[in-house]
Amino acid sequence: MNHAPNPEHLALTRRQFLCRCGMGMGTLGLASLFGSLGFIGQAQAGESYVSPLLPKAPQFRGTARRVIHIFANGGPSHVDTFDPKPALDKYNGKALPMETLPTERKTGAGFASPYKFQKYGQSGIEVSELFPHVAESIDDICVIRSMAADVPNHEPSLMLMNCGDARQIRPSLGSWVTYGLGSENQNLPGFISMCPGGYPIQESQNWQSGFLPGVYQGTYINSEKTKIEELIENIKNNYTSLPEQRQQLDLLQKLNERHLQQRKDDAQLEARIQSFELAYRMQMDATDAFDVSREPEHIRKMYGEGTQARQLLIARRLLERGVRFIQVWHGAGQPWDSHDDIEVNHRRLAKECDQGIGALLKDLKQRGMLEDTLVIWGGEFGRTPTVELPQPGSNAGKINGRDHNHHGFSMWLAGGGARGGYVHGATDDYGFAAVKDKVHVHDLHATILQLLGFDHEKLTFRHSGRDFRLTDVSGKVVREVLA
Repeated sequence: MNHAPNPEHLALTRRQFLCRCGMGMGTLGLASLFGSLGFIGQAQAGESYVSPLLPKAPQFRGTARRVIHIFANGGPSHVDTFDPKPALDKYNGKALPMETLPTERKTGAGFASPYKFQKYGQSGIEVSELFPHVAESIDDICVIRSMAADVPNHEPSLMLMNCGDARQIRPSLGSWVTYGLGSENQNLPGFISMCPGGYPIQESQNWQSGFLPGVYQGTYINSEKTKIEELIENIKNNYTSLPEQRQQLDLLQKLNERHLQQRKDDAQLEARIQSFELAYRMQMDATDAFDVSREPEHIRKMYGEGTQARQLLIARRLLERGVRFIQVWHGAGQPWDSHDDIEVNHRRLAKECDQGIGALLKDLKQRGMLEDTLVIWGGEFGRTPTVELPQPGSNAGKINGRDHNHHGFSMWLAGGGARGGYVHGATDDYGFAAVKDKVHVHDLHATILQLLGFDHEKLTFRHSGRDFRLTDVSGKVVREVLA
């Protein structure tokens, strides 16, 4: 029987010819291996695909399987939250007896914290009155008081904390984690970023996939919304049934795959194909996961009222359903960036999230999930122990706030193999700079990957002729914070 020639097959480049001929048998062998391991799913009759989000084994056995990153956007003051400095009381309104370090704006005299600290738990770690609910779980928390970033500016510090580089477009921490581990639920994104009220500074770059395939990029959710149709746009199709959608998607899949065959390694096209499939599968699972009304009343009361409480409860529900990495933003619209009125603003912000975070830690623990869930809290930097002087466009002429401070600040880790009830490192007597066991952001990232089962120097991706990694060419694991 004669067949009409396909014009698409007549014009092969030398590269395409060698690829099709030389790699054919090897691909067959690899396909049989993946099939025996369960890595190949049937897309439709006669076709198969390998999902990049299928669960993967880490390089070694880690203590954490999933991550919640609670991002306190804007830079919370460490000397008002988790790093008490009684020496500031003595020098309140006076020049500090130390050399002033470079800051973004001019600062003046010492500024004592308006909040009281007290010891909690068997560990006796001191926590500010701003976080009484979080403090109840202090024996499960590892407080790092010696964090350090590179510069006192939001944009580069946000990029450094989220993506490991202050200047270049790089994959975010959540993208690296899902690249390394995949996801345990193929009907939900592996990486979700919940940010109520719109985007923060640098917008979606904070959860970008960079040069990694687009399927590893974080899925943005405006968690200020309460209706599922508003939380996730176009999650429901009111005009076409699921079987009809499946038929449409199958046809689109054939066309896309035919297009992709002619354009090998087109990351954007591959990401588009994956997005169509994921959007179809999410219609059922996402509706359930984001509906907190299905939680018992006593659980909802434990988390409290408000957007922050609701998104933290949603985060726990997503973790239960196999989502690998969840970023929960707080302060995107009204950040922790208290250049003035710090006593009022920090108290308001802490009240919005303290009960919900405290409930999350207790809830994970009572469900047996905290031991393999890593919870991270912190911002892009801290704030100065000195008062910010009046300047145009910053603090409205008030002298009751703090400027940005990258020289020393606090973050904490809980669960997932982090050493609970432990304080690592220290800033100087006034909280200006890390002076003991300094932990750079690269070190923090290396430690997080270690807890997840990865050597940060070996979790790499080839791009532009170079093997890139989250920690660039720096970073060391802070083994003291490992349980």
